[in-house]
Amino acid sequence: MDLVNRMMGAFDEVKAALPKPVTHAPRMAQDEKMERLQAVPLLAECTSRQLREVARITDVVELPAGAELTRTGEPGEDFFLIVDGSARVEIPGGPTRRLAPGDFFGEMSLLDGGPRSATVIAETAIRLLVIKRRHFTTLLREAPALMLKISATLARRVRDLERAR
Repeated sequence: MDLVNRMMGAFDEVKAALPKPVTHAPRMAQDEKMERLQAVPLLAECTSRQLREVARITDVVELPAGAELTRTGEPGEDFFLIVDGSARVEIPGGPTRRLAPGDFFGEMSLLDGGPRSATVIAETAIRLLVIKRRHFTTLLREAPALMLKISATLARRVRDLERAR
């Protein structure tokens, strides 16, 4: 019996060490999602129909300060839009950047299928709108002008990194 109790205790330790699942916030009303999405510069030129489609495919996620949102080298499955809070971007060998409401991240892995290029950590409690990989292509198909904005943002980030070296 002592052996069984020790084994169960070991499982509890392993279970406690596993990452905690993402907690989904209480459902945000579609109108509130659309209002939040309109405030994101990336989506500013979307039509109401496009915003409705984007709102339909997004999940609202709330995480505490210190939560790791992405990790360098891991596969990317999500695109993130910050609604509330802030995050810190850590790039190996590069400068640390701060992200605020309206900023987005996670697009590179979804565009090229490569691993995450940065670790992103919530600096404060954070609320995100998250779009899964399978819906990201739908997003770009529904609003093709987004690809130009995402490309421009990627180019700016590369230039910032080059200047920092």
